[in-house]
Amino acid sequence: MTMPRTPQRIALAQALEQTPQFRSAQQLHAHLLQEGHEVSLATVYRHLNALAEAGALETRNLSGGETRYRQCRSSGTHHHLVCRDCGETTDVADTSVEQWVQRVGDRHHFTDIRYALELSGLCAGCQHAPTG
Repeated sequence: MTMPRTPQRIALAQALEQTPQFRSAQQLHAHLLQEGHEVSLATVYRHLNALAEAGALETRNLSGGETRYRQCRSSGTHHHLVCRDCGETTDVADTSVEQWVQRVGDRHHFTDIRYALELSGLCAGCQHAPTG
C-alpha cells in the first residue's frame, strides 16, 4: 500500500530526518504541533507504523510498552549502544556478532536466523551530569 505524500507525512519525514535519536509518536506529534503543522496523533501513529513496516524506520520497544522510532543512520548490519538516561543512540558496526550467530546456527543446523542486540549504558554527558 502506497501512502500519499500529504503535508503531514512530509512534515513527519522532515522531523525524523532532523534527529538522530529514537523518538516516540507523542514526542514527534508534539514537535509537529510546535512547528505549526495540523496533524492528529492517530495520523502520526499510522504513518510511523507504515514507515516501520516498509523498513524505512528503526524501532525500539521500551520496557513500559512504548515504541520509539528513528531513521537509520547506517547502512548494513549494525547494533545500537543506547544511553539509559537521555536516549542518545550510537550505531555500532561489528561483524564479530554476525560471525558468532552464523557459527551457532551452523552448529545447530539453523538458517535464516534473526536476532536483536542492543547495548545500553551511560553516555559521556550523563556520566558527568549532576544527580539530584
